[in-house]
Amino acid sequence: MRIAIDVMGGDHAPHAHIESALSAAAQWPDTHLILVGNPEVIQPLLGNAAPANISIEPALEVIGNDDEPVKAVRRKSDSSMVVAGRLVKDGKAAAMISSGNTGALMAVGLLVVGRLKGIERPGLAPMFPTLDNVGVLALDMGANMDAKPEHLLQYAMMGSLYRNKVHGIEKPRVGLLNVGTESAKGNELTKTAYELLENAPINFIGNVEASAVLDRQCDVLVCDGFSGNILLKAMEGAASTIFKLLRQELTSSFTSKLAAGVLKPNFRNVRRKMDYNEHNGAPLLGVNGLVIKGHGSSDAVAMKTAIRQARTAIGNGLIAALTDEFNGK
Repeated sequence: MRIAIDVMGGDHAPHAHIESALSAAAQWPDTHLILVGNPEVIQPLLGNAAPANISIEPALEVIGNDDEPVKAVRRKSDSSMVVAGRLVKDGKAAAMISSGNTGALMAVGLLVVGRLKGIERPGLAPMFPTLDNVGVLALDMGANMDAKPEHLLQYAMMGSLYRNKVHGIEKPRVGLLNVGTESAKGNELTKTAYELLENAPINFIGNVEASAVLDRQCDVLVCDGFSGNILLKAMEGAASTIFKLLRQELTSSFTSKLAAGVLKPNFRNVRRKMDYNEHNGAPLLGVNGLVIKGHGSSDAVAMKTAIRQARTAIGNGLIAALTDEFNGK
């Protein structure tokens, strides 16, 4: 299998991306990694002993975080992100991974890779960590700010297939993000979507409140991009604030520092469970190829996690399953 990596996108590019590629290439010799970016930057970091299952695809432009997404994709045709998308479009790579500009990656998915037939709006689907370490796949988390009930139905079906094919869950429980668990709760969007999900060929369990997400009351959480992105940022902010408060309290006195020393392994385990590095790699479901968004701050560990997810999705035929589902085959 061939996976294209945009090594120029992200806070720690290109060093972290190349480090992860070297590690992944050694661990998975059946996977060919295509490093997309400026060869003059990539080659010195690869060194002279690059394995045979790593190659470089030249791309001399970079889409930055401040670039307007659609304009950048159209004007910077030689950017690493666009070139990686073209490799997927042309069948030269089975997947692409980028930690760059999120909006631009959405545009690459739609304008370069192309939308999957039968899908109206692709959705971004990151994993939320949960107390039991299994995680919840949530979509849409910001690819589309507005949604119709039919879009939420498609998110539910795509998310259910993803959890089955990639994570091996036989009948993923699908929940609808809402302000209450009662079927009559919510706005017009969620009320109408509830009826559609009830009659869909999925394991729909009803409405799920935001407070229950980390308890894994469902395996797939469905919502519109506006609500989903707020939920995502709120959880990230809450986790960051809690760790800051703990750090302040545990370093406030000599006694606290002693206690912190004893509990350090426990705190490390908690941080690991909440760390995006352990869950990195959000697929853009609904495009005609595997497009994976890495966290902007992805380090080498996080990028390798994204590569592993891409391998699993490719190996289990995710895109073929989605194509069959929405083309009625």
